[in-house]
Amino acid sequence: MPIASPEVYAEMLQKAKQGAFAYPAINISSSQTLNAALQGFAEAGSDGIIQVSTGGGEYASGPTIKNMVTGAVALAAYAHEVAKNYPINVAVHTDHCPKEKLDGFVRPLLAISEERVARGENPLFQSHMWDGSAVPVEENLSIAEELLARTSKAKIILEIEVGVVGGEEDGVSHEINEKLYTTVEDGLRTVEVLGAGEKGHYITALTFGNVHGVYKPGAVKLRPEVLKEIQDEVGAKIGKERPFDLVFHGGSGSTLEEIQAAVDYGVIKMNIDTDTQYAFTRPVVSHMFSNYDGVLKIDGEVGNKKAYDPRAWGKAAEAGMAKRIVEACEHLRSAGTSLSS
Repeated sequence: MPIASPEVYAEMLQKAKQGAFAYPAINISSSQTLNAALQGFAEAGSDGIIQVSTGGGEYASGPTIKNMVTGAVALAAYAHEVAKNYPINVAVHTDHCPKEKLDGFVRPLLAISEERVARGENPLFQSHMWDGSAVPVEENLSIAEELLARTSKAKIILEIEVGVVGGEEDGVSHEINEKLYTTVEDGLRTVEVLGAGEKGHYITALTFGNVHGVYKPGAVKLRPEVLKEIQDEVGAKIGKERPFDLVFHGGSGSTLEEIQAAVDYGVIKMNIDTDTQYAFTRPVVSHMFSNYDGVLKIDGEVGNKKAYDPRAWGKAAEAGMAKRIVEACEHLRSAGTSLSS
């Protein structure tokens, strides 16, 4: 299947909300991690989302170039080509973009999609995220309103974050404290400014104790009931059941019970990065330790080309990451739900 059209992407998200499941959103930074994501979704029979962060874009552009737009465009173009060979639908998304990087990342990418749509083509990316967690709520929503006007015209879905995710990701960091819980008032103000769909489709990361990074189960104090409270109270105010299409950030270390409770309350997208990074790297470590005398030219020997060929350990890395994505699809209940099945 090709990359999801705007219509198919909207249908994917609607089906997830109606069916009480969520799509894993997998961060990619190379053709190999992209291939692993596609393999994992296909093996799970799940549609899915692949996403590029500012750091991922910089990396993909080349370590001496570090151009986040170039790398993001290259990965999106690669995805548009290779996804044709897989029997699932995939949307391409850009992950966290703070205020200081909007002009160097999201806005130039938006302009590319605007030009494509003006020519009668689909946008390059199906959704973009504006991360306003580091600025006051009013400024956050003001920028979101400006971006939503552009994304809706370009047939793109906007992702916003209302609240603060603790920990650190791509240089954006926050302390772990009470600010990690979005309030009902924040939710009401979001709807006042951005509407409930009539101004354009947006999805919302409301925070309920989420923390980026590596944590053991139980270390992160999640309160999924915060999501239910906001959905119920805002929904009652505007006369719309579960008005928000929710996104779950910072899920490493979450229990399965917490994850599925969040999905029950309207989460349709869950970002997964830390766990898939480890799942990609772990098989490479095993390969190197098991074949050290082949990957290294020890004591003047010639080594073993089949052992140090990047394809040898690369296949193992991709398989490891794909396996973790299948697990994520099962936990989020998206396995077997592909629109193409």
